[in-house]
Amino acid sequence: MAVVIRLDDLLHERRMTLTELAERVDITLANLSILKTGKARAIRFSTLEAICAALDCQPGDLMAFEPDGD
Repeated sequence: MAVVIRLDDLLHERRMTLTELAERVDITLANLSILKTGKARAIRFSTLEAICAALDCQPGDLMAFEPDGD
């Protein structure tokens, strides 16, 4: 099972760069990149709230659960 991050799609839809989002959310570009690539093991609710506010989205727009095809 996997949680998939759809940050690239949302950024593209909003015509926003990762750098611009990092500045709006006040998170380092490196940490945002880790989240974007799916390598993050956790995310704080405060960070999730800030990202959703900056992108005008819901947490479910940002993440999705995709079960393994066993």
